[in-house]
Amino acid sequence: MTIDGKIGACWIAGSPDLTAELAEPQTINRIVFSSDRSGAAMSNYKATFLAEYKLEVSTDGKTWQEVASSHNRKPVSSSHRRKRFYDLEVTVEERSQLNEFNKQIRHVDQQLAAIPDPPSWWVGNHSQVNGPFHIFVGGNPQRKGETVVPASLTTLNNVTAGYQLKADSPQGQRRLELARWIVSQDNPLTPRVLANRLWYYHFGTGIVSTPSDFGYMGTKPSHPELLDWLALQIQKNGWRLKDIQKQIMLSETYQQASSFREDAARIDSDSRLLWRFPPRRLTGEEIRDTLLSVTGKLNLKMGGPGFRLYEYLQDNVATYVPLEEFGPETYRRAVYHQNARAARVDLLTDFDCPDNAFAAPRRNTTTTPLQALTLMNHQFTLDLSRFLAERLRQESGAEHVDQQIDRAFQLLYSRSPQAEEQQAARALIAASDLEALCRAMINSNELIYLD
Repeated sequence: MTIDGKIGACWIAGSPDLTAELAEPQTINRIVFSSDRSGAAMSNYKATFLAEYKLEVSTDGKTWQEVASSHNRKPVSSSHRRKRFYDLEVTVEERSQLNEFNKQIRHVDQQLAAIPDPPSWWVGNHSQVNGPFHIFVGGNPQRKGETVVPASLTTLNNVTAGYQLKADSPQGQRRLELARWIVSQDNPLTPRVLANRLWYYHFGTGIVSTPSDFGYMGTKPSHPELLDWLALQIQKNGWRLKDIQKQIMLSETYQQASSFREDAARIDSDSRLLWRFPPRRLTGEEIRDTLLSVTGKLNLKMGGPGFRLYEYLQDNVATYVPLEEFGPETYRRAVYHQNARAARVDLLTDFDCPDNAFAAPRRNTTTTPLQALTLMNHQFTLDLSRFLAERLRQESGAEHVDQQIDRAFQLLYSRSPQAEEQQAARALIAASDLEALCRAMINSNELIYLD
């Protein structure tokens, strides 16, 4: 067994001999030779079938006895037959001459490889596409409808000045006019959409809760005057976002607490009127990075190659298998995670990370039992519970239980424990161990919710 049975990697022999050592004597009645089926493992090598072979057995590793060979086997292919004829007819002088030729070829190949690549250019002609252009009825290019010319959306002509170009206008002019129309001073849609996105990023819900739909199918703004004022501020600031974000974050609305008030909740249970700061759960990526940070394992390296939380396999079709064991190479920030459209990462997907195959202007926030089970039993969180316990022992001392509890609350909750929490934590450590306390705190709502 010289491979692991997986397609996509192979074992390359360093010599023509292979020795397989068994723990105890075995009876073997058949040996099967196989090459890489898909060819994925042979990117630098040519997959070949083992044709000539000799099998020997030994009980002491010193004295070997031949039990089978290929000398009395039929050729496996026509090329194998030609190879046997060649070995029978070729002389020692001819084989030596062939080896010399191969040596010269390898030397020339090395010289060619040492030559730097010449400079290269993308060479082509930019030619105007000739019209006229038609609407394809039903999407069928054989059924041509009305002719169209470069122009703005006529739907918005009542609120902003549109434009229309000649059918033979060059590509550069078309792009420039479209860009000017998008950021035109009298175009109300662009700054309002941008202001609404900024508000959504800060508060979890936009003034218009459907950030990609301001039409009849979208929702009405909760504060229309505020949205208009923010849009005007963006235009006045020359489309710079730093100033408007500073205004939002310095406002009393953004800085208010998220304390619950029963009288206000009866009228506005979702806090759409912002009578408190809306509590928000961390996203899947934020939860993962937070867990790595509090355990001291987060790798803050900037740039460089990313990492994967899945194993890529190829056997007829591409398969993405979530990792079951996580090494230090995966302890980087989630922004460096190299994801695939068909891949499903347990922790991220369970906490509403959008499907990579579709655009997601707004993330959904769900509460499911699978989320609690993932934080409780996933191998990733089990590893981090152990790492957190090790960090607490190192920073607070292995025998100072109260200091370990205080440090845990400071790391995970940014506060000191209350008396009853201190007592409950001490009882849990006594009944189990420090790792159990870390596991329980990782599963708490206070860690993954911004309140």
